[in-house]
Amino acid sequence: MRSPGVAPLLAELATGTIGDLPIGLRAWDGSTAGPTSGPKLVLRSRRALRRLLWDPDELGLARAYVSGDLDVDGDLTEGLRRFWAAVRDGRGLSKLNLLQAVPAAARLGVLGLRPKPPVEEARLTGRLHTTFRDRAAIAHHYDLGNDFYQALLDPSMAYSCAYYPSDDMDLADAQRAKLDLICDKLDLKHGMRVLDVGCGWGSFVVHAAKERGVDVTGITLSARQAEHVRQRIADDGVSAKVQLLDYRELSGEPFDAIVSVEMGEHVGEVNYPEYTAILFRMLKPGGSLLLQQMSRPGNAPGGGAFIESYIAPDMTMRPLGRTIDHLAHAGFEVRHVDAMREMYATTIRAWLATLERKPAELITPGTLRVWRLYLAGGALAFEENRMGVDQILARRNAG
Repeated sequence: MRSPGVAPLLAELATGTIGDLPIGLRAWDGSTAGPTSGPKLVLRSRRALRRLLWDPDELGLARAYVSGDLDVDGDLTEGLRRFWAAVRDGRGLSKLNLLQAVPAAARLGVLGLRPKPPVEEARLTGRLHTTFRDRAAIAHHYDLGNDFYQALLDPSMAYSCAYYPSDDMDLADAQRAKLDLICDKLDLKHGMRVLDVGCGWGSFVVHAAKERGVDVTGITLSARQAEHVRQRIADDGVSAKVQLLDYRELSGEPFDAIVSVEMGEHVGEVNYPEYTAILFRMLKPGGSLLLQQMSRPGNAPGGGAFIESYIAPDMTMRPLGRTIDHLAHAGFEVRHVDAMREMYATTIRAWLATLERKPAELITPGTLRVWRLYLAGGALAFEENRMGVDQILARRNAG
């Protein structure tokens, strides 16, 4: 009797793990299964299943997608939404019944040695959160190329959640509104000295110096970012400087105000008390700190296997309450918290739309697939409240 094909066999196996297929499936032999409308999972070769057999989890799926062994035909975000909803409602990928999977894998010819990870996967060495390893982690993501980020981001080069006071605002205006909001919360006045910890490509450094007349110092671990910020400062002739510096190397006179936008995620839980203590030491009594930071429930502090392996190695996101505890323990008085979760979904979807129009030609096909998965999955995580982002205003009181 003729075999029904690869896709129907896999659909039958999936029933015991996640129930009925949430999206369509097309296999390398041309067979199909699952819904006929909406996005379709495409298995281009046996190696896709071999990756999943060795790693029946998020990492196996990510490796199969980044390598091109697996693809999604249709809306990637919608495909992810349906798939992860099915996984949450079922028993999870890791519960795959090997007594069923191994015979089926043998029948399909997918048994074999573990395939090598895609070259885009991070390979860091050394002890966690040493200055050497932290520089390597930052370089993996932020040294991808200034041309790429210039094409992806808005003209201010803000690589963080934008602020949308109105729904009809475009990304550039929303990022400008975010920078103005930070300046307003810190009550920046002409001549104040301001420190930007993790300054990125200088969006706040240049904006605050130009619009509020403050003297800004930015620090970053990315050589490519520092090079870009220095050029922007020179072009705009503003009172600012950037240093290629680890936050643990900060010294000298304290500042009137400090801002740190989505940098605390790279510090690590063990080092976070030192990070907040240094921010406290580098701030004058009576000065204010504006911390914009992502949050996540304690069960997945790194953001998941894909994020940790391909995007931000060694990243740590903690619940909002734990960050506030760290700040209070360091001596800060927390004055105000703004939740901006829904705005990050909007921000990321704007980046994803731009990625499909312009920057794709500036990166390799594998890196493009990494970024498609990263942005589509990230927007969905914020939309579904699996991740959050907040602006925390704190003060070092004069006493």
